Amino acid sequence: DSSLWRSAHKNRINMAFKGEDHLDSLPLPVQRMHLIQVDSVQRWMEDLKLMTDCECMCILQSKPISIEKEEQNELLLSSQYSTCDNLQLLLKRAWIISTELTRIAQKLEKNRWQRVHSMTVRVNCHVRSMINEYSTFTMNSSEEMHQFEKLLIDKCSEFTAFTERCIQTEDEQTLKSMKSCINETLTTVAQYFGQLIELVLAHEAQNLLRQIELSDSVYITESAISSLFSLTQEGAHLCRIIAKEGGVVTLFKICRQDCFRCLYPQTLRTLASICSVEEGMHQLEKVDGILCLADILTDNTHSEATHAEAAAVIAQITSPHLTFTQHLSSFLENMEEIVTALVKLCQEASSGEVFLLASAALANITFFDTMACEILLQLNATKILLAACSDKHIVDTPYSRDQVVTILANMSVLDQCASEIIQGNGVQLLMEMLFERSSSGNSAEVAACERVQQKSAVTLARLSRDPEVADAAVKLSCIPRLIKLCRSPTERNNSDSVLVACLAALRRLAVISPDGLEDSDFQQLVKPRLVDSFLLCTNMEESFV
Repeated sequence: DSSLWRSAHKNRINMAFKGEDHLDSLPLPVQRMHLIQVDSVQRWMEDLKLMTDCECMCILQSKPISIEKEEQNELLLSSQYSTCDNLQLLLKRAWIISTELTRIAQKLEKNRWQRVHSMTVRVNCHVRSMINEYSTFTMNSSEEMHQFEKLLIDKCSEFTAFTERCIQTEDEQTLKSMKSCINETLTTVAQYFGQLIELVLAHEAQNLLRQIELSDSVYITESAISSLFSLTQEGAHLCRIIAKEGGVVTLFKICRQDCFRCLYPQTLRTLASICSVEEGMHQLEKVDGILCLADILTDNTHSEATHAEAAAVIAQITSPHLTFTQHLSSFLENMEEIVTALVKLCQEASSGEVFLLASAALANITFFDTMACEILLQLNATKILLAACSDKHIVDTPYSRDQVVTILANMSVLDQCASEIIQGNGVQLLMEMLFERSSSGNSAEVAACERVQQKSAVTLARLSRDPEVADAAVKLSCIPRLIKLCRSPTERNNSDSVLVACLAALRRLAVISPDGLEDSDFQQLVKPRLVDSFLLCTNMEESFV
């Protein structure tokens, strides 16, 4: 057997450098490196276990390495990981299979029969390896899972047999007639594979949730929650599975038990991830999750970390980007308590991260309901937020300034807000925000800087209906800055939303101080219709300035 393996391995190395599609023949670890563009020995080492198992199965036809059962068990146990590691291994294997199935479809479209067959053999091996690996760390697989495992293995064997017949014939008519059968089989394999993965992930989510519900041990519960959180980071689909299996209900039970107080931050962080999907939000409403979050936020005996993670859940469920928040009727009942607690958290925040989470929750709430702005005004939130902005250790990123200016922009629709802004030197802050630029060039940070510029201009435009604010803005030279943002695309990072906001603010200030503009600025940026000025500015070259 070992000589067979060495011979096959040598043939694969020789194949790797023949023909134009040599990448397809490379060992799979190298393929993955090309696919994800990570030239890393560490990545190769992580993938090595997956690939060696696959090679053994391909050449040895699933024969055990050791004849004695005890020795085989020792080998399996030596490579055991934690539940979280096992799930990551499973997801990695599933990703490889999914990628291979996609590439088979592409090669099939081009009638590359030799490639189709070799890749089908690989998928067959990967599927068997995945099922064998999963069986080594799960103890209570359901009958339905066993049925799908058998269906998938049988269909993969059928798939391999089909493609093998294809490479043994050269008759174009025969190949053409077989192609539809292969396509149909490929579709069935993909369906069975998807259903099996769905069942496996649901099963593992159930196991983790059962551990959390039944354990009185802080250590075991913490480990299970940590594994659950890792699953939520794999994407929205896994969050939906966890929500459907009752994850939100189970985690809120933890948040209602004093004996698990030390696990509240971790539990709330996991809840925030699950509640990014609609199924999680529905579960939250059913278990009175809003009331529980309000209790945590208003309980001064909890740590700042717990309060911050509760604020993160609030920020998640009130996100203006979600389309399924309308059913949060209980939020309105607890909104005043929650807003009060969040303002206090902003005021007492010991770090930029805590302030960011609390202010993000407040910013989202101001979109969620206009009554929140009135509550913020009563709580002197404007003064607190403006004071925080003067502390560079607390408001230390464009992301934090984005939250602050969002709150100010939404509050600025209230007439009483203008005097608060004046007293807190807010016009000066808004002027500084018009100069917001990214220091790193990171795309997310650049986008945050654009939002800061846009919202500061919007806030100035709204507040400038008050003559006192408009006068202060003119004295701080806001008009020249707004003109530059309009005329210079690089100053606003070519953002159209910043341009529109600056044009609106400039027109409002021009009414108060027409002498602050040159005639050309007035004729091009103020006098025409807004859309005409917008088109003029978007077509300007940098050399025009």
